Amino acid sequence: MPRTPGELAENTEVDAVTDAVLAAARLLMAVTARSIAAVDESITLAQFRLLVILNTVGAVKHAALADQLGVNPSTASRMVDRLVSAGMVDRQANPASRREIVIELTAEGRRVVRQVTARRRQEIAAIVARMPEPTRAGLVDALLAFAEAGGEPAVIDTGWA
Repeated sequence: MPRTPGELAENTEVDAVTDAVLAAARLLMAVTARSIAAVDESITLAQFRLLVILNTVGAVKHAALADQLGVNPSTASRMVDRLVSAGMVDRQANPASRREIVIELTAEGRRVVRQVTARRRQEIAAIVARMPEPTRAGLVDALLAFAEAGGEPAVIDTGWA
């Protein structure tokens, strides 16, 4: 089915925005990877995401954690096992239902999230400082709208971009 000039222009705009977001995502992933490696080289990006989720929402049931990570429960379980072994998360009986287990951050897990976040903030701030000042204000609005459209909760300083 032939497309109208308006539809072509809209697709071109969406494609341009998509390409720009992908470029920014590569940069943010690199910043995150460097920040994690500087704090603890044994943590993967996926494991750090798990730590950030727990830091943001607190103790959570295993199935809910898997849903928030977008992985199957067995994958989440393996991630949790590794982080329990590293002393960054703990499994506890759910106070509301002793038959259920919840996963929560330990003091070490909170320390890692805090240190990685501090490093990320420092590197991102240096990048933003190199941007032309008029561009910065538009970036805030655009990124907040993008995060909202993607369903990312508006939480300040969670450690994950």
